[in-house]
Amino acid sequence: MGSFIIIVILLIIICAAIYSTVRRIRYGSSCCGSKEPAEKKVKVKDKNKDNYKYVYMLNVDGMHCSNCARRVENALNSREGIWAIANVGKKEVVVRSKSEKEDSELARIVDSAGYTMLSCKKI
Repeated sequence: MGSFIIIVILLIIICAAIYSTVRRIRYGSSCCGSKEPAEKKVKVKDKNKDNYKYVYMLNVDGMHCSNCARRVENALNSREGIWAIANVGKKEVVVRSKSEKEDSELARIVDSAGYTMLSCKKI
């Protein structure tokens, strides 16, 4: 009888672990606490780096997970002539642009995604 109870408890733990893993895969594991699937990535049509004359390095405050990075990338990539790639670990975003951008314009775009641009350096 005792071993039956232990087996039932182990099965419950295993089911909970499987449920948690499936949920994390389906909805993502994020600091944002979202209970819905991650938003779709905005894809840039032109991925030829030679077409982007201007490159900026943005330091962004508040990016803690891949969903945060995707929100910042989507906000920037939805603009014509901009291609952004975010690095959550460094809290940086590399922004490639076909035309010169003002720091304030990039700050507004990042702010519209809900994050704060700390600095912008042209590289």
